Amino acid sequence: MTVERQDTDAVPALQGLEDGRSSVRLRAALAVGTAPDPRFVDKLVERCAIEPEFFVRDSLTWALTRHPVSVTLPALVREVRSECAQARSQALHTLSKIGDRQAWPAITRALLSDADDEVARSAWRTAVVLVPEGEESALAAVLATQLGRGERETQLSLSRALVALGEVIAPALRAATTAPDPGVRAHALATERLLREPDAGFEFAIEEAKRVVALGGSGREGR
Repeated sequence: MTVERQDTDAVPALQGLEDGRSSVRLRAALAVGTAPDPRFVDKLVERCAIEPEFFVRDSLTWALTRHPVSVTLPALVREVRSECAQARSQALHTLSKIGDRQAWPAITRALLSDADDEVARSAWRTAVVLVPEGEESALAAVLATQLGRGERETQLSLSRALVALGEVIAPALRAATTAPDPGVRAHALATERLLREPDAGFEFAIEEAKRVVALGGSGREGR
């Protein structure tokens, strides 16, 4: 009788995830997370790939974190290889919230350099959370290949990810400050500034770095 009741209760929740009203989808996601059931996982992951509303996506992620890692991890690892950019991005975001390092092998160089900025940003944040002890320097070297990429928001995301790794990023940044591309040099200098002075603010750091590069400086004068 209890099993039948659970099955009956599951139907409206799953149907609610498909409703045209975001408020209904939000309530459905919260309901699924409140009463987790492994049978919901595939549907939650599937919905993450197409859900247009940020707050609903965030609730879907929360609902997934409420389910057993043994069920969610394989589904999310499969999803990071999806051809759909939102599917990759949201799966990565969810993996960062779960924080289980068993997912680390799924964070490939291809994801860290994904052509879609949102996917790449999610991969950077997730990599910093999942990186095994002792592999931080190697991760920093890969992340440094993305310096100078994208608009201000993307660059800020990369700088934050690098700074979160700590002092191990210094050699990679030092090498990047001699890159041929002035955008790469400026971004590396700005990230170095944030590493030394976390309260400096990215806007200030990047504008100062651009001035230094424009004037032909190295950013190390007077150190």
